[in-house]
Amino acid sequence: MEYRDANLLKQEAQEALEELESRTDALKPRDRMAIPAQEMPQQEPQIRARNTSEVALGYTEAQAKVEAARCLQCKKKPCVAGCPVQIDIPGFIQAIADGDYRRSIDVVKSASLLPAVCGRVCPQETQCQEPCTVGKALNDVEKAVSIGRLERFVADWEREHGEITPPAVKPETGKKVAVVGSGPASLVCAADVRREGHAVTIFEAFHKFGGVMMYGIPEFRLPKKIVQVEIDTLRRMGVELQANFVVGRTRKLMDLLDKDGFDAVFVGTGAGLPRFMFIEGENLVGIFSANEYLTRANLMRAYEKSRAATPIVESRKVAVLGGGNVAMDSARTALRLGAEEVHLVYRRTEKEMPARVEEVANAKEEGVVFHFLENAKRFLGDGNGNVRAMECLRYELGEPDDSGRRRPVVIPGSEFEMEIDTAIVAIGNDSNPLIKQTTPNLDTNKWGNIVVDDNCRTNVPRIFAGGDIVLGAATVILAMGQGRTAAAAINELLGA
Repeated sequence: MEYRDANLLKQEAQEALEELESRTDALKPRDRMAIPAQEMPQQEPQIRARNTSEVALGYTEAQAKVEAARCLQCKKKPCVAGCPVQIDIPGFIQAIADGDYRRSIDVVKSASLLPAVCGRVCPQETQCQEPCTVGKALNDVEKAVSIGRLERFVADWEREHGEITPPAVKPETGKKVAVVGSGPASLVCAADVRREGHAVTIFEAFHKFGGVMMYGIPEFRLPKKIVQVEIDTLRRMGVELQANFVVGRTRKLMDLLDKDGFDAVFVGTGAGLPRFMFIEGENLVGIFSANEYLTRANLMRAYEKSRAATPIVESRKVAVLGGGNVAMDSARTALRLGAEEVHLVYRRTEKEMPARVEEVANAKEEGVVFHFLENAKRFLGDGNGNVRAMECLRYELGEPDDSGRRRPVVIPGSEFEMEIDTAIVAIGNDSNPLIKQTTPNLDTNKWGNIVVDDNCRTNVPRIFAGGDIVLGAATVILAMGQGRTAAAAINELLGA
């Protein structure tokens, strides 16, 4: 994947659309598969690496129509089976091809509350696009129909045309539901429960709502104004939102049921407890968890130096440890905060990296230097408590581990030093133990995740849970799927 000029991509799409519209015969499947996949226009790498504006510029109308024409409208709809919330994908794509964007977004929103978010950050290449017939026929998932980009197009069309309308709400039932946390699982659960006429209150520990979409995903991937639109839609539905409310401290979980009169509670607090490496020197100044680094940059807007007094290190040479999307976000954020060099260190090869291919490509284009089959052994200080270097080890791949990826094996005697002044540890998250500590009867597994059944019910009556607090660190769309499942079960309970 190489960067191509945005204006050239738009011009090619316009020409392709004119050719399609000039045809008088119906497109056959082989004709559709011959249409080139539409690349996403982006800011130029050298420019975007030093600003926080969104990297992807979005499809033009011509690009959207051309891409929609690639869909074969399969009868078996394998893409729908790959979607965690079961969007009628062929239906909304056909509406784009017809130029009926109102109908298209209505189809999407009948199943998904957050299309503008999912169209930007969900890993479609491993979900709805992976089983796409076009991609299978061309033997390349990158040439599958770009479902996520089309979803983003119609969601942006709705917002930009001022046509967002909140879902209809049934008459009040007198029942009350508490939703703990305001990430994607919680927002979807709140919306679906509120649709049925139940009163809903969202309790959020931070001062802003949106969970990981606000504090974890950078502005250049997911503009905060888009998340805010979804929050405002919930308010228009009548959902009450309370910020700076830490369930487990401000109020215990059981108190919401036993003292505050809520009829059911949904817990969607995410997986916000960062993992560390527990190696020598990890407490030196200049070493961050990815959670802290991204929260300072995103939620507290540290990148707006002229407007925000948020303290954050001014780095020269940064090392990011990890290979997932959070590691990519951290590395790309460090560039935008002014780092001269950013090095991403990963103990396996690029093939095993869990990050999206698109995010890895974007990071490379922007100048992030990748170090594969390497990892930190210890951090070295400068004598004043600051990190000055990282001693690393080299690795080779052995037999597969429980994840199915080949296990990294240390090469003896391979130690070397890398000069740094900042390190960001992005090796995953665990569940915050506060809910468990203050709700002793609640079942959790050995990783601290809440245990639920297929309907997102916990072992405690009237308490439901979903998203990363159940799944571990997962995706926005998987969290949304659990929020929807839990809402259905809550509605069934309250309607009984």
